[in-house]
Amino acid sequence: MPIDDSDDEMPQLSGDALSALKEFYGERDARQKQFEALKSQAEDDFDGKLSMDAFTEDWNVSQFWYSDETATVLARQLLDGATDETRIAVVSAPSAFIQLKNLLASGEYKCRPQVKLLEIDERFGVFKEFVHYDFEKAIQLPAELKGSFDRIIVDPPFLSDDCQTKATLTVRWLAKGWTFDAVRIIACTGERMESIITGKLYGKVGVKTTDYDIKHAKGLSNEFRTYANFECDAWKWAKSS
Repeated sequence: MPIDDSDDEMPQLSGDALSALKEFYGERDARQKQFEALKSQAEDDFDGKLSMDAFTEDWNVSQFWYSDETATVLARQLLDGATDETRIAVVSAPSAFIQLKNLLASGEYKCRPQVKLLEIDERFGVFKEFVHYDFEKAIQLPAELKGSFDRIIVDPPFLSDDCQTKATLTVRWLAKGWTFDAVRIIACTGERMESIITGKLYGKVGVKTTDYDIKHAKGLSNEFRTYANFECDAWKWAKSS
């Protein structure tokens, strides 16, 4: 029986599909080059302005970066009134960490607080401040970090009581004390977590709902809120609190 060569033909992509595929690989390669350039500078002080563009979001591990505006607002509140002795912990909020580094490098702030980024994503290991962190192992962290931070921002990766509770355990372990005047706390998470955040998890240290809404770079369907135990120029207590 003669073989019909047409049966063995490979499917052909349309011109539009080929263009889209080429664009996808081009963007992927560009991001990889950005990351490699960043990695090659890991031992330097990163004189240039840093960007989250080199770190693509991985939605499988609930990565949703803040907009630059939001990240900068949060970073400024962590730096307000800071000194060289201030210790800042950034827990699962790498975009806020990037803006912290940018602000400190800009010359606008003369203080040089100690900063640590607690994050599960090993890509951020290019930064000397990186500490590997998994909320499932809430206090399996270097012993020298215990009870040493007076400013902490936390953005638990998942909107569940379990994740929020374990992240709070980490924050309590890191904090210099668990009173209103011992630690400045910012918690960024979903609106639906309000009662547990302002109640049993952070109520003792005065955390309340603020009127500042978190904005994400690529949008997010879940309503996000900023919870804190202080007011500032960027936010006041929400009227419903």
